[in-house]
Amino acid sequence: MNPKILHKDVQQFIQEHLKSDITKLILKGSPFNGITVQELANQVVAKQKSESKLPTWFQTENIYYPPKISIEQTSSEITADYKSNLISGDNIIDITGGFGIDCYYFSKQFKAVTHCEINEELSTIVKHNYQQLKSDNITCISANGVDYLKNTTKNFDCIYIDPSRRNDVKGKVFLFKDCLPYVPPQIDFFFTKSNYILIKVSPILDITNTIKDLKNVKEVHIVAINNEVKELLFILEKDYVNEIKIKTINFQKKNKQEFEFNFNDKVVSTYSEPLTFLYEPNSAILKSGGFHQISNQLEVFKLHQHSHLYTSKEFINFPGRAFKIEHIISYDKKKLRKILPDNKANITTRNFPKTVAQIRKETKIKDGGNVFIFFTTTINGNIKLVICKKANNNLSYL
Repeated sequence: MNPKILHKDVQQFIQEHLKSDITKLILKGSPFNGITVQELANQVVAKQKSESKLPTWFQTENIYYPPKISIEQTSSEITADYKSNLISGDNIIDITGGFGIDCYYFSKQFKAVTHCEINEELSTIVKHNYQQLKSDNITCISANGVDYLKNTTKNFDCIYIDPSRRNDVKGKVFLFKDCLPYVPPQIDFFFTKSNYILIKVSPILDITNTIKDLKNVKEVHIVAINNEVKELLFILEKDYVNEIKIKTINFQKKNKQEFEFNFNDKVVSTYSEPLTFLYEPNSAILKSGGFHQISNQLEVFKLHQHSHLYTSKEFINFPGRAFKIEHIISYDKKKLRKILPDNKANITTRNFPKTVAQIRKETKIKDGGNVFIFFTTTINGNIKLVICKKANNNLSYL
């Protein structure tokens, strides 16, 4: 951590260059003694990335930013606030602290928070930033979080873990064993220090396999922002053996969509050809695998076992995108041209033998407009084009 970066004139320089071309900025070199242009560029880029993801940090003076990868990998404020409300107690420890966004929000719910970060420089940066944010109930420990737990006599109301990708693993991480710390073998030890464990994992991990890898899973939360899954959260409770609750949430600009079900529910869908309205579940529900639970809980029919689209005669407020069906046709290019005079539409495929690229090449349909076409398979194995316009989930159709 270079304290010269916190000087008033340097902070003003960073603020003034948030919209600058970084390449040109680097070529000009640093105008400050004792600060490299690479350090300046990192502060500018990291702060740029924080504007929408970490608005509290962005708007607070004298925040020191770590390498941009720490910003990219950290929780957003939206997800940090959400997870802080899942648990409660007097004290919590984050054994994989990182840039400290989660601990900041835990500090609003717990009396005392311990932030463990093995990277000494990052730990120093986080401690400085908490001072600027006036968070005085967070203790920063520069140490391996697991080792700290083993050496302390303290117990905690909750242990929070956000495993990172192992350095020797290239590409995306699909398995728990590719992460550090490797949690499953440590669970029994963790339960000697706390009755509750909250684990955040990559959204690409398989939920069923992760539940098998862990023990005493009580809840799984699938968190999406603007229809993109950002986090999978697993809540473990010591000795818990009852039903596992799956909870999905999709944060949108003006509202949020929630849907939940029991992991081991044995339910079946009801099916129908497309009716008046068509529904596409949000990404959190698609990740959850609760396809039959949607049909079971809501007044909708599934189009086909493998087509994750739903339909109803009357409009319902659905946790996903809703559409008013205008036409239902077979895959006929001549019929399609008559329906689309400007030859423009948004195309989605669900359980269809051709890709969007192949369809666009064959039909010459341009992307865009207010028409949505779902190329899919319906209950009797029929290939259908369901041509729609968006229906507002906040409106009622009579």
